[in-house]
Amino acid sequence: MRWLLFIAFYLLIDIYAYQALRSLNKSLWVGVLYFLVTLLVIGNFIYQWQSAGGGFFSAIGFAFGIVLAFLFAKLVLVIFMFGEDITRFFIGISKAIGGAGYKAPGRRKFVSQIALGLAAIPFVSVLYGMFKGKYDFRVLNYTLYFDDLPDAFDGYRIAQISDVHSGSFDNHEKVAYGVDLLKAQETDVIFFTGDLVNNKATEMQDWKSLFSTIKAKDGVFSILGNHDYGDYVNWESAEAKRQNLQDLKATHAEMGWDLLLNEHRYLEKNGEKIAIVGVENWGGGHFKKAGDLDLAGKDVDDKDFKILLSHDPSHWQEKVKQNNKFYHLTLSGHTHGMQFGIEIPGFLKWSPAKYRYKNWAGIYKENNRYINVNRGFGYLAFPGRVGIWPEISVIELRKGTAPA
Repeated sequence: MRWLLFIAFYLLIDIYAYQALRSLNKSLWVGVLYFLVTLLVIGNFIYQWQSAGGGFFSAIGFAFGIVLAFLFAKLVLVIFMFGEDITRFFIGISKAIGGAGYKAPGRRKFVSQIALGLAAIPFVSVLYGMFKGKYDFRVLNYTLYFDDLPDAFDGYRIAQISDVHSGSFDNHEKVAYGVDLLKAQETDVIFFTGDLVNNKATEMQDWKSLFSTIKAKDGVFSILGNHDYGDYVNWESAEAKRQNLQDLKATHAEMGWDLLLNEHRYLEKNGEKIAIVGVENWGGGHFKKAGDLDLAGKDVDDKDFKILLSHDPSHWQEKVKQNNKFYHLTLSGHTHGMQFGIEIPGFLKWSPAKYRYKNWAGIYKENNRYINVNRGFGYLAFPGRVGIWPEISVIELRKGTAPA
């Protein structure tokens, strides 16, 4: 039934969008080719989905991306065609009122030409996102000021990556470029904020040696994300699922990463210190709530300067920003910025993710506390990124008040 509904919805849009092409070329063969492409796109998606058992990885991801590319383009055509039909309808009504009888004018070619030209933008953008954008790594630099930052950490630089999703990677050279870009920042410490894999620890097998090269003077600290628990695939037994999680935890250790499981560490410098607190995943709604902030922050003094690693920014909204412990800076990920949006620094930042998460990308400040939501290093489901590029966050901590 779900496939019938999907096919019906897609074909309805397809038939209506075809009116733009038909107004320019009424050739039978053009129409046959148009709908043949549609059947191939839908058929390939359904075939790949059934073959993959409903998973969104490898071939199914690309099939899904191709469906999106055509769907977004045809939605643009539908908007133009619908707008023109409304205009044609009222012109016909005005003629009928004038006594000439209802007669709507034909479609105007220039409207169809404009519609087809604009439809090419989302089509090309999605294809670019699939083949180039998903590895278009960006370094985003921030400077945050704190009155109570220990003097020894004034100018301290931290790097953050999140949401590697190694099971989605398909180009070792491109991923290695992102890792090298991270290392080139030469920050004092590096934090990874969850979702190393899509589901299984074995997904890191081909990437473990590469990510093991990530080093920093004060270490690499990591936490788990919702995908790291293996909750989104079927396991042959509960023991197999538990073993997968143990294997993934061991992978962090093998790479030299200090995995924080509802616990904390201290970074010390010139006799002063800051606390690094890491919780397991705590997500809003149906997401896993294994994070225990009280346990992780146990024995951390209220006056200590604290950096919290928590995968899902919902945790900051619901539990952290008002916590009496006062976590100065929280580092999260999870949203990926939905891998789709528009960002013009200083003018515009939009993604559908904003309708699901209040904090979905970048730096936010509430209650005199900060959160950085990293846009993610990898990708999931849709095998690409459009407008929301893979991110390496670099944050410099400064003592004092931000300049006006």
